[in-house]
Amino acid sequence: MDVLKASPTIVHSPYIPTTTRNKTQFAKPIFHNLNLQLPCYTRNGSKSRLFTTLSSSPISTTESIEPPMPEVEAEVGKERFDWYSQWYPVMPVCDLDKRVPHGKKVLGLDLVVWWDKNENEWKVFDDTCPHRLAPLSEGRIDQWGRLQCVYHGWCFGGNGDCKIIPQAPVDGPPVHTFKKACVAVYPSVVQHDIVWVWPNADPQYRDIITKKKPPYIPVLDDPSFSKLMGNRDIPYGYEVLVENLMDPAHVPYAHYGLMRTRTPTVKVDREGGRPLDMKVKKLDINGFLGKQDWGSSNFIAPCIFHAFADVEVDQENGSATSSEIVKAPPPNRRLSLIFMCVPVSPGNSRLIWTFPRNFGVWIDKIVPRWIFHIGQNLILDSDLYLLHVEERKIMEIGATNWQKACFVPTKSDALVVGFRRWFNKYAGGEIDWKGKYSGALPPSPPREQLMDRYWSHVVNCKSCNTAQKGLKALEVILQIMSVVLIGIVAVTKQNMISVVVKTTMVSMAIVCFAASKWLAYFIYKNFHYHDYNHAFV
Repeated sequence: MDVLKASPTIVHSPYIPTTTRNKTQFAKPIFHNLNLQLPCYTRNGSKSRLFTTLSSSPISTTESIEPPMPEVEAEVGKERFDWYSQWYPVMPVCDLDKRVPHGKKVLGLDLVVWWDKNENEWKVFDDTCPHRLAPLSEGRIDQWGRLQCVYHGWCFGGNGDCKIIPQAPVDGPPVHTFKKACVAVYPSVVQHDIVWVWPNADPQYRDIITKKKPPYIPVLDDPSFSKLMGNRDIPYGYEVLVENLMDPAHVPYAHYGLMRTRTPTVKVDREGGRPLDMKVKKLDINGFLGKQDWGSSNFIAPCIFHAFADVEVDQENGSATSSEIVKAPPPNRRLSLIFMCVPVSPGNSRLIWTFPRNFGVWIDKIVPRWIFHIGQNLILDSDLYLLHVEERKIMEIGATNWQKACFVPTKSDALVVGFRRWFNKYAGGEIDWKGKYSGALPPSPPREQLMDRYWSHVVNCKSCNTAQKGLKALEVILQIMSVVLIGIVAVTKQNMISVVVKTTMVSMAIVCFAASKWLAYFIYKNFHYHDYNHAFV
């Protein structure tokens, strides 16, 4: 095995400054006010010889719909992307509870993430007890800080070694020290307040962090920036998730009414779609660099899409929208859009997002995360069903035939074409699942289950989970108050309270009951299921 570079991948951030506006507008969470028209730019440190320009242009339609050109393939034809020699983000630390183990899946691998209080660090194990293969994520962390399987009580230390087998006689052979009693440990590290995992538990990778680190994004370590994070499990695959985030042209349509977009000079429809001049300037095995007139972005293979957008900033409240580049803008206002796309299994992925900025930081300190997540989840829901169905149609034609089946004649599709070209060229148009899956997608569930927010986000988000429980408790309290007030009026003798008091109590009971019903609706729509019907938007 070739020795890997010890230095991390660094994304240098040429932050795009901002201008100010006088009007005040903060009716929606920050995410609503971001026009995610995202370009792309490349990963540092690449040694590939491939330097090409990709754009989807009406003048050169063949460029848009044909597969990678043979002469381009020949330059780096022997290079093959190794899915198991990369770092993958698992979960933001802010959404992990140190008191319990967490079951997660990455690249088809069942993992358990837990806090080892003896070593003061997060550990990532194979989510399988060596005894009878029960999931360790359903276990607990005992009083000695060991990970315990609750099926038969076997306990494991931070190095995967078995500490105790309760069923083994004390005076018998030390079977807990046998190699087969140990759990596989995956290399892991916390960077940017996210737990990362190296998906290979072979002992030769035990110290891989000294040779290769996760991609480093300086802005995420800058204390002057706010960087609230969110995560959600997505019911469509990694490649569809990545290309959707690279596609700005769908924003005015699929997310109509949810995200502000720039009004074009000539408006051809209600939504305000317009031509976008986008291109991929550099593409190699590590990802690619993209560019358009209002910013740049970088696809760092396989997970990170990092964009820098020019913004207009409402000076009074810090909200932002994408805008054209302006002359001599203030150099101190900066915004990044960072998406981390994790392959989970065929037809499933995980998205971790954060939008670091150095303006309006006070908003994030007083507004809880779950308020922002309501709007962010609605945006994800608004095209979720479209992409779920789209993925199945792509599977029918074959991922490597994507450019033959899809007609992409405009420059607005340049980054999507670039990603598909990278995916086909270096990954063979598929994720390496190590034979664990046949390649078939799981059956499509009912729409309400497909777009469920509770199991895909709420249970995995500490802020939303706490808010949902608190609002649910308030709903019950309002119902109890309504019943108690009506009960008091009913059992009190007529001459004991005045008509005014009685009327007031009845009115309060009605208000409490109505409030509980509204709250129940609010909880359901924002923490469980919120459909999005494009025909009536």
